[in-house]
Amino acid sequence: MKVFVPTPLRSYTGGAGEVEAQGGSLRDLLSDLDRRYPGIRFRMIDEQDGIRPHIKIFVNQEQARTIDRALGDRDEIQIICALSGGCAGPAGREPRSAHTWPYPA
Repeated sequence: MKVFVPTPLRSYTGGAGEVEAQGGSLRDLLSDLDRRYPGIRFRMIDEQDGIRPHIKIFVNQEQARTIDRALGDRDEIQIICALSGGCAGPAGREPRSAHTWPYPA
């Protein structure tokens, strides 16, 4: 089945935004993904097999709450990562982050 991979996890998939994986449940699919792309599962699933708070997994546009969610052969899986960072710059200027040059004095 199709799995849509967010940009922050594409370093595991060789840059691919869409990959194939198999499984009768989300748990099985994540194991298959980890077999194909070692380390990717840990980025999404914690040590207690819970979906990490900054990750949302959708099956056919419906959010999966646990990895025990059953899957069908034609399901589409979309993984979403919440991102954060940076801070607001002075009024009227672009936002600033640790990775940009300082504003002039």
